[in-house]
Amino acid sequence: MERQSFANVWDALENTPAEAANMSMRSALLIAIEQKVRDWKVTQKEAASRLGVTQPRLNDLLQGKIANFSLDALVELAGKVGLSVRLDIADAA
Repeated sequence: MERQSFANVWDALENTPAEAANMSMRSALLIAIEQKVRDWKVTQKEAASRLGVTQPRLNDLLQGKIANFSLDALVELAGKVGLSVRLDIADAA
């Protein structure tokens, strides 16, 4: 078996570069949002209320269930926790 190396885990797991890029962006956003929410040091009920989501949805976020969140949903949540999201576009290597 040939040994392969990848720039990140998503490049190894996803079928296309586009899917890997989407997952990479989603995971970075999810982690940043989760850290902000934990920094609030409030109950899940209060945090869910601040974000405008249900407690089960917040729990999914805090447990890193990335499959439950689209990129659009994460961008919206990022704004609610006070994060600014920017997109860096470059020519493919």
